[in-house]
Amino acid sequence: MDENRKYIEEDEIDLMELFKTIQKNRWIVVIFTCVVTLGAIVYSYMQTPVYEAKALVEIGKYDEKLLNGANQLSMSLNTLYIDMLENTKNRVSGITEISIPKNTNNFLEIKAEAISNKLAIKEVQIVVSHMQEKHKKILDDIKKRREFEIHNLDIKINKIKTKDLELVNQEIVMTQKNLKNYIHESERIEQKIEKEKNPNSMLIVLRLIEKREIYTLIRELENSLMKLKNEKNVLLSTKTSQLIEEKNILESSLLSHNYKNTAVVGAIITSDNPIKPKKSLIIVVTFITGIILSIFLVFLLEFMKNTKEESLDKTE
Repeated sequence: MDENRKYIEEDEIDLMELFKTIQKNRWIVVIFTCVVTLGAIVYSYMQTPVYEAKALVEIGKYDEKLLNGANQLSMSLNTLYIDMLENTKNRVSGITEISIPKNTNNFLEIKAEAISNKLAIKEVQIVVSHMQEKHKKILDDIKKRREFEIHNLDIKINKIKTKDLELVNQEIVMTQKNLKNYIHESERIEQKIEKEKNPNSMLIVLRLIEKREIYTLIRELENSLMKLKNEKNVLLSTKTSQLIEEKNILESSLLSHNYKNTAVVGAIITSDNPIKPKKSLIIVVTFITGIILSIFLVFLLEFMKNTKEESLDKTE
């Protein structure tokens, strides 16, 4: 119990001596801390202020399909505007980050730093313009391809309405004409048979055979005529309708709301306050560091003084 009390008393003595040492050399602590803090203030105000601009960019799309995957686009832009320019000297502006916001796959966040908001905004605009030019070419190619498909469909529709349908109509007219001739011939043979007085003559037999052949031809022509009319209906209703429907779908896909180029959501965000240097933080950290270093300096000087005095005492 006595030993514990002794240790406590010794600790109290040591602490008192430390405080006395600091109290005795308080001006060193104050002056050193003030000098260091003043240096930090001068340093922070002499540093060129750095401003940040950032923008949220929505990746372009067509028919709800992205023109570029966010991961692939982010990697290529980071390589082009950050990695490749990393070692450029005397830069006053530049892109610092191109990332994908959490829980999204169609947005990019672009950040730039510069000695002014104007330069930082310009850096962001350069990246956005690069994406817009690239994606506009993709959208234009898609539109041209669809316009070409519509043109081909028009050619097919016109071909059906002019050439194919005209040929079928000509065949129908020709078949109807032949059918009419054979019917007329059949009626003529029938009249001759009725006029024949001898029912058992060879002439009647021949005429009956001829009539049967003509009847067969008439049936074939009627079947052909039916097929031709069906073919005409198919051309008019089925094929033409399908092609027109395809054309209408493609034409509706050319409407402007189906195409969206890459664009900044809202506006590019800036602040009147620079992000660097953080003057308050620098001054506070330097002030605390100055106090700690000054106390260390006081103890070091006190230690050197005591060591010198002890060596002088021993010499005497």
